[in-house]
Amino acid sequence: MQREGTLAQFDTVIKNGMIFDGTRIPRYRADIGIKDGVIARIGHIDVSEAAKVVDAEGLHVAPGFIDLHTHYDAQLFWDPYCTLSSWHGITSVVIGNCGFGFAPVAPEMRERAMLTMTRVEAIPLESMRQGMPWDWVSFPEYLDSVERTPKAINILPYVPIAPILIWVLGLEDAKAGRKPTPAEEARICAMLEEALDAGACGWSAQRLPPTGPAPVQVDYDGSAMATDVMHDDTCRALARVLGRRNQGFMQMILASGDVEADRRHLEELAEISGRPMLYNVVQAVDHRPEIHRATLKWLEDCRARGVRVYGQGLTTDAGFTFSFEDWNLFDDVAEWREATVGTKEERLAKLADPARREGLKRRMPMAAVGPLPGIVITGPKSAETKPYLDHTLQHVAELTGKHPVDAMLDIAVADNLETEFFAAPPNGKIEYLKEIVDNPYILFGVSDGGAHTKFLTAGRYPTETLIKIVRTHNMISLEEAHWRLSALPAMVAGFEDRGVLQEGKAADIVIYDYDALAVRDSEVAHDLPGGEWRRIQRASGYRYVLVNGEVTIQDDQETERYSGKLLRYGGNAARAKAAIAAE
Repeated sequence: MQREGTLAQFDTVIKNGMIFDGTRIPRYRADIGIKDGVIARIGHIDVSEAAKVVDAEGLHVAPGFIDLHTHYDAQLFWDPYCTLSSWHGITSVVIGNCGFGFAPVAPEMRERAMLTMTRVEAIPLESMRQGMPWDWVSFPEYLDSVERTPKAINILPYVPIAPILIWVLGLEDAKAGRKPTPAEEARICAMLEEALDAGACGWSAQRLPPTGPAPVQVDYDGSAMATDVMHDDTCRALARVLGRRNQGFMQMILASGDVEADRRHLEELAEISGRPMLYNVVQAVDHRPEIHRATLKWLEDCRARGVRVYGQGLTTDAGFTFSFEDWNLFDDVAEWREATVGTKEERLAKLADPARREGLKRRMPMAAVGPLPGIVITGPKSAETKPYLDHTLQHVAELTGKHPVDAMLDIAVADNLETEFFAAPPNGKIEYLKEIVDNPYILFGVSDGGAHTKFLTAGRYPTETLIKIVRTHNMISLEEAHWRLSALPAMVAGFEDRGVLQEGKAADIVIYDYDALAVRDSEVAHDLPGGEWRRIQRASGYRYVLVNGEVTIQDDQETERYSGKLLRYGGNAARAKAAIAAE
């Protein structure tokens, strides 16, 4: 309920809520007074002091959730709410993850930059063509464009390193892994400095070299991304930039095939810079628990030695609904990667080729999904394939006397690659999830918001955390959950004035009905530019979401209030203090 008042000291007062302030202290009942987008008072506040009252009786009041792993770099231009994220209580996101982005990009390279993102992050090409204004060339100009764009969520940008490598070295040399000359390295570092001066929060890179064990994310033509083949010395130079500035943090995905060398390199970058390193991703794999256990042990050892390496945990059990029209997460196996690049006609021919099938059978992919025989046929498209609805590939193989790979691809080819399959994630064991959750310095998430739009809905993870990890399985308290969802990522990323509910902090707030929280069923939404579609999952139970003091979500519906900001790194706390001093 909202009530209007006059001659008010506060723009909005949230009355009678149960406060979880994000600091891990016990919950308490209080009111929150908001003035000019900032929390001005917490305690007992008379309604006469409020221009507007939000009744939070019986509801939980907590800091807005912060997501450090998204790819809304394009989507933010046509979707001010950056959905799915804002539907699930996220009020601030970091873009530019994995080294991928759209600046700096010369005008003649714009189409090539968009083509890259069609596979590595599975963003529809026509949506980017029609939805992005491309009124920039440099990274500072890109941030200016983001700032001009209406937003219902706060945006904090990494500097993605791939575009800088391509700008300085040229596309072919960058993708061939040519080492920069001293002059080129200086130019790369200068461009990072320029981007940091403009407000970036640090830099990011995916490093999954083609000779490594898991080049899961590749360019649209199947080639390595520029950061996959960049040199360690380049990373060291970039880390030294952060060290000189004593500013920012790094995000990296690294899998060269030598686990110990990878870990030493990440630690080295954290030590050179003195800044946090966010390692992606800590994931349980049901048939190989030794992997996540070794990673957790390493992260604990880093913490004991004071090395600032943090892990981002894949805590959602969102599966993958996909067709071979769009699927790219079998790219960890060279044979499958080669068979699924090219035009639709080329892929159809390759996947139908009996000779090629032998290689596909010898090396079945396992990186993104569990065992292939467990994949379920959820959307057959022809009379020939409809009898297999809701069958696993193993069941179809037994019925037809085929190998599971033949069963899958015969169905896909018969349906012109339009069959929908569902792959459950390989992290289904609740006891393994608990091992990850039990580490208090694992960040939750890896939503990939804005990416993999046709087969992944991991942006639901905050709601899923409160429902599954807290309410159902009681792995952690609500106090701990809100610290992990808000304050911990805020600390790592340098959101100086967000992540907790305290006087003087920005009024990014979620108000929810704990018992009513739910993740809704998956839907197909035809709401992307260019007539493209995506998969979505909405939430229930969020009575209000406030971004910078304005209600952007009410009763799970958008209010069309665009109070989000581009958070240029380094000035957030100063601006908040200035706002308080001006009262």
